[in-house]
Amino acid sequence: MAEPTPRRNEPRLRPAPLLFEPAEAASDPEHFFDLESIDDPRALLDRATELTHAFRAATDRAVEFQAMAAAQLADPRKFDRLTPAAIAEQAEWTEDYAKKMIEFGRELLRGADAEGYADPI
Repeated sequence: MAEPTPRRNEPRLRPAPLLFEPAEAASDPEHFFDLESIDDPRALLDRATELTHAFRAATDRAVEFQAMAAAQLADPRKFDRLTPAAIAEQAEWTEDYAKKMIEFGRELLRGADAEGYADPI
């Protein structure tokens, strides 16, 4: 997994909405957000590109939340804090990556506090 990088000051993209698919459609390996039903290659490229941007934005945001959660779990002020090794095990990361995510999360939380948010998660 790539090393996380702070993105707080970058403008957020407004991705295409990710609509959840019905269970029967999701179970079909050939079905993917109805892309297989688009015959026009231009329209297919446009919709596939929208989905690509949406998934990337969703991934970036989810990583930020992972980092904030890791930082909160490792908070040295809490008696029940977790070690980086325990966080790594739970998240299926390496311990070094967990340490980087904890620090990234602390940076995000400091930024959220500076912006006036009481609890970003």
